[in-house]
Amino acid sequence: MSTQTEVLDRVLHLATLVQADLARFEREQGLTTSRVHVLWVVGAGGPSTQQALAQALGVTPRNVTGLVDGLVASGHVTREEHPTDRRATLVTLTELGTRTVDDLVASHTDLAARLFGDVPPERLAVFSEVLDDTTRRFARLMEET
Repeated sequence: MSTQTEVLDRVLHLATLVQADLARFEREQGLTTSRVHVLWVVGAGGPSTQQALAQALGVTPRNVTGLVDGLVASGHVTREEHPTDRRATLVTLTELGTRTVDDLVASHTDLAARLFGDVPPERLAVFSEVLDDTTRRFARLMEET
């Protein structure tokens, strides 16, 4: 087996571990990956229109409607009147949504510290650079197919 294949195998294993960690969080919170993503975007950017959410998530407005409907039903977000556009509504975190995003951020920060806290800065910088290059290359390959 080539070194390149061995590295790819380790990257794929890492992707599986990351997905398992996300699945654990989703189980604990009772949310899907897509709904977590909506919460993450609204948590990072504040109240947002569904159109802006669709663009940020790379999905159709119809898809966002379903995701937001689910998050409204679970008590994580509300739809509020837009202050300047009466045709639009703002998706806004509720107290539960804010706590969920805070838990997500804390879990994210904790995992980063546990994974990389003892990695020397120069090694982490090289890893980050290689990861960025690999991600860009993979994204280009995915666009070609």
